[in-house]
Amino acid sequence: HLASLAFLNTNFLFVLQYQVGQLFSVAEASKNETGGGEGIEVLKNEPYEKDGEKGQYTHKIYHLNSKVPAFVRLLAPEGSLVFHEKAWNAYPYCRTSDFFIKIETWHKPDLGTQENVHKLDSSTWQNVAVVPIDIADRSQVSAADYKPDEDPAIFKSVKTGRGPLGPNWKKELVNKTECPRMCAYKLVTVKFKWWGLQTKVENFIHEQEKRIFNNFHRQLFCWIDRWVELNMDDIRRMEAETQRELDEVCSGF
Repeated sequence: HLASLAFLNTNFLFVLQYQVGQLFSVAEASKNETGGGEGIEVLKNEPYEKDGEKGQYTHKIYHLNSKVPAFVRLLAPEGSLVFHEKAWNAYPYCRTSDFFIKIETWHKPDLGTQENVHKLDSSTWQNVAVVPIDIADRSQVSAADYKPDEDPAIFKSVKTGRGPLGPNWKKELVNKTECPRMCAYKLVTVKFKWWGLQTKVENFIHEQEKRIFNNFHRQLFCWIDRWVELNMDDIRRMEAETQRELDEVCSGF
């Protein structure tokens, strides 16, 4: 259960504005991750409606050969490191699943103070590890991932005046109800049934998800001047353009 803290708003309108930032950052991150024969191939990215629920459906293929430990590459059958991800994003609730990993997210306008947001039964909750992520804490970022221009502890938004986030930014926000804030509560379930490797691979995946969540939200905050004035129509045009670019790159996979 990973709480990824972001400096966003207390009201629902700003939660929707964060959605624009999230989709903008997903598109940018997809382009950044694709290349060199590996990356993310987007097959579907379209609105859906089912049983009264409306949202965005995406179907992606992840080419992960270079992104897993060497021992997994040696033992994995040919073609087994290509994974399909299908996601139903009914914001502010998101659900993602594939063969061995499920990520469920609730976006709440708080500082990560809620317990068991996903309403798990007591027996399941007892086996959940809660891992707080502070996007302004540089110690949670590896040296290889660190970029000064994507550091919320340094960045200050020209358009909104937000940032930089100091070491005590969460405490400073407690009594400032007018200040924007948000927490993405992520429930990560990993199942990898491969005798002798199950624990190692599941632990590796959890660590990688923590890394991805942290880096992604650090980027989202520091890219705010690029997306804060966009609307959903702008995002849809950007997604279409991104998919065309990904199709061109991924045609060689």
